[in-house]
Amino acid sequence: MIRYNPKIDEGLNTNQVNYRIKNGYVNYNTDVRTKTIGEIIFYNIFTLFNILNFCLGLLIFWVGSYKNLLFLGVVLCNTLISIIQEIRSKIAIDKLSIISSATASVIRESKNQIIDINKVVLDDIIIYKRGNQIIADSIIKDGRVEVNESLLSGEETLVTKSVGDYLYSGSFIVSGKCISKVEKVGENNYASKITKEAKYIKKVNSEIMDTLKRVIKILSIIIIPIGLLLFFKEYNLDKDLSSSIINTVAAVIGMIPEGLVLLTSTVLAVSIIRLSKRKVLVSELYCIETLARVDTVCLDKTGTLTEGKMEVDSVIELNNKYDYKKILSAMCIELENDSETINALSEKFHEKTNYKCLDKEHFSSEKKYSSITLKDGKYILGAPDILDKSNTMKKLIDKYSNYRLLLLKKGKDNIALILLKDKIRYKASNILDYLRKEKVDLKIISGDNEEVITQIARRVGFKNIKSIDMSQNKACKIKEVVEKYNIFARVSPEQKKALVKALKENGHTVAMTGDGVNDVLALKEADCSIAMASGSDAARNVSEIVLLNSDFEAIPKIIEEGRRTINNIERSASLFLTKTTYATLLAIIFLFIPLSYPFEPIQLSLVSSITIGIPAFVLALEPNKDRIKKHFFKNILKRSLPGGLTIVINVVTVTIMSLIFKSTQDEVSTMAVILVGITGFILLYKICYKFNILRTILYVFLVALFSVSIIGLKEIFELVSLRPIFIIHILLLFLFDVGIFNLLSNLCEKKLFKEVE
Repeated sequence: MIRYNPKIDEGLNTNQVNYRIKNGYVNYNTDVRTKTIGEIIFYNIFTLFNILNFCLGLLIFWVGSYKNLLFLGVVLCNTLISIIQEIRSKIAIDKLSIISSATASVIRESKNQIIDINKVVLDDIIIYKRGNQIIADSIIKDGRVEVNESLLSGEETLVTKSVGDYLYSGSFIVSGKCISKVEKVGENNYASKITKEAKYIKKVNSEIMDTLKRVIKILSIIIIPIGLLLFFKEYNLDKDLSSSIINTVAAVIGMIPEGLVLLTSTVLAVSIIRLSKRKVLVSELYCIETLARVDTVCLDKTGTLTEGKMEVDSVIELNNKYDYKKILSAMCIELENDSETINALSEKFHEKTNYKCLDKEHFSSEKKYSSITLKDGKYILGAPDILDKSNTMKKLIDKYSNYRLLLLKKGKDNIALILLKDKIRYKASNILDYLRKEKVDLKIISGDNEEVITQIARRVGFKNIKSIDMSQNKACKIKEVVEKYNIFARVSPEQKKALVKALKENGHTVAMTGDGVNDVLALKEADCSIAMASGSDAARNVSEIVLLNSDFEAIPKIIEEGRRTINNIERSASLFLTKTTYATLLAIIFLFIPLSYPFEPIQLSLVSSITIGIPAFVLALEPNKDRIKKHFFKNILKRSLPGGLTIVINVVTVTIMSLIFKSTQDEVSTMAVILVGITGFILLYKICYKFNILRTILYVFLVALFSVSIIGLKEIFELVSLRPIFIIHILLLFLFDVGIFNLLSNLCEKKLFKEVE
């Protein structure tokens, strides 16, 4: 590879730039690519159950029973919601650029040009000044600057750099100006090398998703062979192809919990919309659940607990013949936006003064001070160790070593010592108190020094502080250390990742908050990662949750939203699993019974929508702040089994009765539909207890709707009027259902699943 060494006042020429572009030595975008809209649509449409439902729909269409295609409506809604939500997240994520600044100031052909940052090439000459972010690893050729590398290292301490020193991509120029030559571009940049390790697809830690996958896996194994066997059995029974297909499709769609997938997608989508109103971007649907289950939160100091800015803590007056407040106010006015230090002082000292400034010197990293000259002389503000070498000042510096210090002086007179500290984020202490009350363990993991972190920990209300300097304990046993300490200092990016991984291996569900490139590996490793929008783009890019206004106060709201979502999904999911349970068992049973399957698709659509679909969606959106229980699958199984088994007993009983009383197939179907509805309402009654106004209205409405449907809309749902003997049987079975349902519920709760509690 040819390297150029252009003069800093000339830069590269056009031929050299074109050669670099042709050979790929350009500072191209290295972000992880999100799915295209086409890919999102494709992967959401072509799922196993969508394909299966589509094939079943084609069979129903082929035999001409068009009203039995109603089940495809749920499938279509589920697919649309999933697609819309994922596209919405993609658009929001794509709006976050890789580097905050979109342009760079370069010298080419002896001219200063402003170009897109992704058009910068290797060996380009770039001009950096205060406030600029370094877009590519560079070496300083002229000038002197102070650099904030906290997004890379985690340390707040400013680093002074001059000719020959390296500037790393992702860091910021705090003061000064320099001309540098680009040494690395694209994935070879320092920041890109750190983030490169995070470019893998992360497994989502979600009990809900795992449960759905488990159910889908089991059903995908048994559903096709059961469906085929049932079809051949039905066809051999009456040689009617049309009715055989309709009955088989009814059995198969009953086994598919497509409504459960729709419920989960919808409720999570609603949660994401609610959170977006609080300026919270959720890029992964199931991470709300994960955060609600978290028992350990790892906090980065810079940008998470602190704002990455300084504030005045106090002032030690050293000479009372001067009015330091007015002098500092005058300096802040004259040196406005001179540095982060002046900005911090401006928040504290902003009195109106009559002082007339005769001269001023802006802060320089070389002098380590700034000054203004008034009528009575020159006032200097700067580093105390530079401005005063006396033993008295050394003692003061040692005494207040936890602070960043500034000395205000005039001539030989020391006027005041200003103590600066990190600015804590608004309500950070309240949020940490909330997490502690929720039994969440808190740990601070930072690249800063131990003394600074412990001081901040005390300020935000940390209790029982146990700290460790990881730079001095590189050979320690991570799994033991991570449980013993709650503050980790001088932590490298690799160590951050190792600490999070160790917590997970120790059985914890871990959330990580951060905003810097140095947090990226740990953010990607965590079960749930939270980034501040004000931080690095690399951190935002790998995080499931981005706080768009960088407000840590949103965390409790996310947790509460997660609890509402999970608890309500868990409650409503038992309704859908009830249908899957009885449909699967009945399909297997009717393989061995010389009678036709008792349901048609439209009949199952009726009872499913009224006793499962509508109530599940309404109840899933209720407020719910209860703490989440473990064992999601067992919790829904213990609620769904009693209802499912009761329905199976009912249908088998009706089938036996049909042989005794010589019932028609339509009468069997009608009785089966009514009994499924009754059992569904018994289960719904238990779920709705204790009743409030919403639940009472919902329950009465659904009972009325079901009654109207089976009485007034019989023809639509292929139902018939029943003989008095069958009405009596239904009433007797209703009383039987209440008893058997309660018996099975007690058995499941106290015997089969007692460990769930």
